[in-house]
Order: sequence, then C-alpha cells, then structure tokens
Amino acid sequence: MIFIGTSGFSFEDWKGEVYPEHIKSYEMLPYYENNFGFNSLEVNYTYYTLPSQKTMESFYRRTSKDFTFVVKAYKGITHQRDDSFKKTSDMFKEGLKPLQEKLKAMLFQFPYNFNPTKENIELIENIKTEFAEYQAVLEFRNHRWLKDNYIKLLRDMSLGFCIVDEPKLKGLMPFYPVLTSDIGYFRFHGRNEKWFNVPSTVRYDYFYTDEELRAFVKPIKDISKKAIYTFIYFNNCHLGKAVKNAQRMKELLEE
Repeated sequence: MIFIGTSGFSFEDWKGEVYPEHIKSYEMLPYYENNFGFNSLEVNYTYYTLPSQKTMESFYRRTSKDFTFVVKAYKGITHQRDDSFKKTSDMFKEGLKPLQEKLKAMLFQFPYNFNPTKENIELIENIKTEFAEYQAVLEFRNHRWLKDNYIKLLRDMSLGFCIVDEPKLKGLMPFYPVLTSDIGYFRFHGRNEKWFNVPSTVRYDYFYTDEELRAFVKPIKDISKKAIYTFIYFNNCHLGKAVKNAQRMKELLEE
C-alpha cells in the first residue's frame, strides 16, 4: 500500500496558491484530503512542541477512516540529550493516543551533526526500546550513516530507513533507496542548494520537474513491492509546491 501526502498542511503561504484564499484553519485538513486527494499526512508540528490530545482528536475526527498519519518525533527526543528522555517520550506518546489506528509510523529525524558514535547508537537503541509498539523510521542528515554496518543495524532492529532526496551537497545524505523494515519511506526535501544556515522558506523553496519526478517512480515501486506500507511525503512546502509535486507523483505512480 502506498500513501502520499506532504510534510504538514497548515501553512499561511498556501492560501491563494493551493488552498482557497480565505480558507479557515479548521477547513484545511478536510480540504487536504478531499480536494488535494491525499490519503496521508506527515505531522511536523510535533517536532517543535509536544502534541496535545485535543489536537490529535481533532485530526482523527476530521479525516476519513482510511486516512493515515505519520508523526515526526519531538526534538527533545532526537536533538536534546539529557536525563528526561523517558519522561519526554512518555508525554509524547500520551499526546498521540487519540490518533489510534490511523497512526501508522513515527519519524525520528536527526540533525546534521548526529554522527555514528557509540553514544548516538545507544540513543537509537533507546528509541527502539521506548517506542517498540510503533513502526519507527529514522532520518539521517549526515552521509556517514550510509554504510553497510549501519544499514544492517537498522535491519536487525527492524527500524525503518528514511530515503531522502535533498541537495547534492557535501556531507548530506544522498538518495539511496533501501528497505530495512516493513515500512518504505520517501521524503522529498527539494534540491535548493541554499540549505545550510538559511530559513526554511529558502531551504524548501524548490519545485521538482516532471523529469525529476519520473526518475523516482521505479525506486518507489521497487520498495513498495517489498514493504507492507510505503509512505511518500513532499517537504518542499514553500508556496504549496509540495502539494503540486505530490499530486503529480500520485499520477505518475498510477500510470
């Protein structure tokens, strides 16, 4: 099963671009599913703040029974290293409970300076233990993780590998389609070379051409044949470009 959507849905700069100009905030999620035609959402705000049950209950209620969610882990779990890991993880999971069966996976995105060290591997092991009841997918920004022994580590732990497309800059993770768990996961960030030390409005300002999108069709189909679920999310969200690219990818996969 293939699920396609974007990384987030509630953006002011989408109004007048992909949303109606005067759409209300509470109308956006139903519009996202019913008008854009997406069957999944990657929830990104949970990276910046812990989720509330009230918001998650609203997400559940305003989407159809077949709609799915992936939630991005709070940065206090992946970026901040202190003794509150267990407490923070418990609070995070508690907030997600209203999503129930619609929550299909959890994305753990690590920063560029997250290198393959003993300490960081221990953090991954702790994530596996603490979030054992979820399908966990790891996104590495640093290319040093792209070695056979680390791919094997993920397979041995049944942790998903997030396949990214991002600028071909030194040190960043290249596009490398590989399956390490039951979950196939593709995340398209765009290829804007202004990546480091710039605001997100610059970093994610990129529109994939049809030729670029077509090049991903075979890798996606190859992964999806082996995975139980395959998720495809576009994160080039500036001015709604992610919506247009995701819709076109959906068309290409259906050809």
